[in-house]
Amino acid sequence: MSAVEVRDLFRVYSTPEGHAAALQGLTLSVQEHEVLVVLGPSGSGKSTLLRVLAGLERPSAGSAQVFGADLGRLSSGRLADYRSRTIGYVEQHYSRSLDPDLTARELVGVQLGLAGVERSERARRADELLERVGLADKRQARPAELSGGEQQRVAVSAALAHRPRLLLADEPTGELDAVSAGLVYEVIGELAREHGCTTVVVSHDVESTAIADRTVRVRDGRVSEEAERGDGETLVVARGGWLRLPEDLLVRARIGGRARATLGDGGIVVSPAGEAAEAHRADGAAPIVPAKENASVVAEVHGVGKRYGEGSRATVVLDGLDAAFASGSFTALTGPSGSGKTTLLHLLAGLSDPSEGSVSVLGRPLSELDREERAALRRGPIAVIGQDPGLTPFLSARENVEVALALRELDADEARQRALDALAAVGLTERAEQRVGRLSAGERQRVAIARALAADARLLLADEPTARLDEANALAVGALFSRVVRESGAAVVCASHDPLVVAEADDVVRL
Repeated sequence: MSAVEVRDLFRVYSTPEGHAAALQGLTLSVQEHEVLVVLGPSGSGKSTLLRVLAGLERPSAGSAQVFGADLGRLSSGRLADYRSRTIGYVEQHYSRSLDPDLTARELVGVQLGLAGVERSERARRADELLERVGLADKRQARPAELSGGEQQRVAVSAALAHRPRLLLADEPTGELDAVSAGLVYEVIGELAREHGCTTVVVSHDVESTAIADRTVRVRDGRVSEEAERGDGETLVVARGGWLRLPEDLLVRARIGGRARATLGDGGIVVSPAGEAAEAHRADGAAPIVPAKENASVVAEVHGVGKRYGEGSRATVVLDGLDAAFASGSFTALTGPSGSGKTTLLHLLAGLSDPSEGSVSVLGRPLSELDREERAALRRGPIAVIGQDPGLTPFLSARENVEVALALRELDADEARQRALDALAAVGLTERAEQRVGRLSAGERQRVAIARALAADARLLLADEPTARLDEANALAVGALFSRVVRESGAAVVCASHDPLVVAEADDVVRL
């Protein structure tokens, strides 16, 4: 029996800059109790599909039915009932769904409480799920006392607590290390099958396919490929003969802007038309430029420790850490969720103080600087890329970058050119004038990266900058950081679980 039926689905956004179609005739079926993983690059329409299935957005054309209910025809009241009873939803921006005043146990039990479940049963169910995701010892912790990855696991548990018929998960492991991500995928797969829950997981992480009964790939707002468990991938031919070829195959065949299709023995042969595209390096990285000689120390920490909480609830995140970050170097901070990567970046940015030890930037101990002086550092020699992009949704991508440069007192013409150059560096030239509220999560993340790059800072601090990016864009960002440090002499310190980013680093600090 089919649980989800999507037919010729379009979702068009109207903006002052024009119309943008996130979904362009997508057709998809999901069987009851099936675990489906939807893969695709940033901006391909994956998250929009999930928001339509969650009843958060209406189709512009076509239909979306879930358990026989046509979501485009439901009243607002019936949609609200559908969202509260039928589905569990794990949003990309998980932190927005976590009340800062509630403990992890209370957060997981919120949906059950709204359904009238008794307190003792809510606590039992919450403890069960928190133990399954490795957070049994954090059930009394509040979001501020948890790492980004730990918060994400709490959000997953909260979505599953009321045993929904349909679970929708949008990049549920974007900021988790490989071990924690594997644990969350395993829990989603186990609980979905244990409770007979139909599940749709949207991801750019191919590891997510380990729990899938079926995998589909979405490109340009349509399904382009499909694979059953244990079978190879099959390309999908849409109406009118539309066919999307995998980008890696096009690169290997050196097919650029044009291709020739001819009928051969037993099939269609696709070959380059006109001048063949230039071959790329196998790893996609930028050419290596020798690091600058006589590199100076831009930032350093000595004997740094950091504790959160007091007494029995105190959590030690850093303990006696020594590290130095030189000009012209790209350093990756790695380690499991909760190991202190984000904390170290916050200390280097002057956003928090160590419990012991010292932090210096450009030779100045941050303990000697007041709040205004630290803010001046972040407007000048320091640029920060946070886990949350922190963009202004009603401004365009270019304007978001220009605003940050205006705070650094650049004149308008230089700010505009820098913004356009930075957006081009992250592959967003064609989206520069689009309001960021209409961009995908991955595109917004790239705007945040461009904003930091445009600042031309001496110290660039990046917190999981590729968590919401597909493999191709993650590889490009790692190569971009590598190129930046060698061309500008800046120091880049990047917290990341992504092996594609870590592989580009000059040094690795494991926490």
